[in-house]
Amino acid sequence: MEKAQQIFGIRAIIEAIQSGTIIDKVFIQKDSQGELMRELLKVMKQYNINFSQVPVEKLNRLGDRNHQGAIATISPIAFHDLDELITSLLDEGKTPLFVVLDGISDARNFGAIIRTAECTGVNGIIIPKQGSAPVNGDTVKTSAGAVFNVPICKVDHVKDAIFHLQSSGIKTVAATEKTNTNLYGIDFKEPIAIVMGSEDKGVNPSVLKVVDEKAKLPMFGTISSLNVSVACGAFLYEAVRQRL
Repeated sequence: MEKAQQIFGIRAIIEAIQSGTIIDKVFIQKDSQGELMRELLKVMKQYNINFSQVPVEKLNRLGDRNHQGAIATISPIAFHDLDELITSLLDEGKTPLFVVLDGISDARNFGAIIRTAECTGVNGIIIPKQGSAPVNGDTVKTSAGAVFNVPICKVDHVKDAIFHLQSSGIKTVAATEKTNTNLYGIDFKEPIAIVMGSEDKGVNPSVLKVVDEKAKLPMFGTISSLNVSVACGAFLYEAVRQRL
């Protein structure tokens, strides 16, 4: 992680949040006490900032300064409002193509997906505020700079985002092995959002219950699954093929 994208210390983080700095995530020391830490927690809740409680060893690895039990990562991008993005796309007469990432935790996978999304004309990527890979130096590098070209929306809950997409006339399709429907049987020519799951567990079962369709990639080898960024690429290029 690039240290230029970090803020060390509780007071510095509080001031950064209150001044409007776009914070991607705050790491705070587990079991940390004190009035200043309580103030930080209050401010993070007020501004809806994503944070994780971690062992002090992780904080020490993230930065070698006097971190006082808290390190924040600054986002290199500004996030978009999902409702505004959908409205603008529909007003422009576009056929939206979204990617919803349900718990992608690896920054390199995230960056690779963003890169492919940019190449395939994706209109927006939707990620949850909690439990998602940070937008950090690794993400920027792996995306080859594409992170600056594709709108990224942070939402409180993936399920709520799916309901919002559906109510806007955008079909949701989850990539999952838990279906008999093949990827190539899905109509990608209509407004659509492709839902990709986490590296280890796939799409959350509660999310699978609310999507419009489920689809899987045909697999011929002995390994049962692909890397999530590769699978996402296969889905996106099928959408490209159909839309050409």
